[in-house]
Amino acid sequence: MGLSLEEFLAEHPVDRDQVEAAKAEMLARVRAYRLRELREAAHLTQAQVAEKIGVSQRQVSKIETGDLNNSKLITVRKYMEAVGGDLAVEFVSGDMRVQVA
Repeated sequence: MGLSLEEFLAEHPVDRDQVEAAKAEMLARVRAYRLRELREAAHLTQAQVAEKIGVSQRQVSKIETGDLNNSKLITVRKYMEAVGGDLAVEFVSGDMRVQVA
C-alpha cells in the first residue's frame, strides 16, 4: 500500500525557503513574459522599443526576462508607455496597498 501524505512528508521534508524562492522566480518569469506579449501586441520589436525609450535593445531584453534589479524605474515606465500602457507603483504591507506612482 502507498504512503500517507504525512508519511511522505516525513520522508521528504519541504524546505519552505526553497519553495518561496522558486515561487518568486516563477512569478517574475510570468510577469516578464507578459511584458513581451504586450510589446508584441503593440507590433513592436525590442529594437523599436529601445529606440523609442532611449536605451539599448539589450536593456529591453533584460526587462522582458525579469531582470529589473539594475533597471531604473523611469526606464520601466517608458517601456510601459512605449507599448501603450502606464506603470503603477504600489506600497504593499499586509492588506494595505497605497499607489505611490
